[in-house]
Amino acid sequence: MSEKLLKDKNIRTTPFRLAVLDVFERHKNAIGLSTIEEKIGAHDRITLYRTLKTFIDKGIIHEITLPGEEKRMALCADDCEHDGHQHQHEHIHFQCKNCNEIFCVDVDDFPKIKLKHYKIDSLEITAKGLCKKCK
Repeated sequence: MSEKLLKDKNIRTTPFRLAVLDVFERHKNAIGLSTIEEKIGAHDRITLYRTLKTFIDKGIIHEITLPGEEKRMALCADDCEHDGHQHQHEHIHFQCKNCNEIFCVDVDDFPKIKLKHYKIDSLEITAKGLCKKCK
């Protein structure tokens, strides 16, 4: 699946990119840079940062930034396009208060908010509680 995803997004396939993508595919939750670095082993940090930026720009992964937390990343939906893909993420981010993991969770009706005199470009909703594993 990894090679096909890179090809579909017009990204050149390299062993390093496949290794990074494999880390994301093995995690159902959002992961931080430290997890990625631990899983891929020895690597060049600049190459990793460029790979992650490419994956974000092309709509393969998206970033999740919660106050006071390490920035995390998660796989995008299969139909996420690179042009404005941040706007296509109509899901909430659920953070478990026990294990501290963050999950992207689809909701039936993602709220639409209109603010007079403002244009909303993106909306992020975070819920906190206990995940399935910790419940």
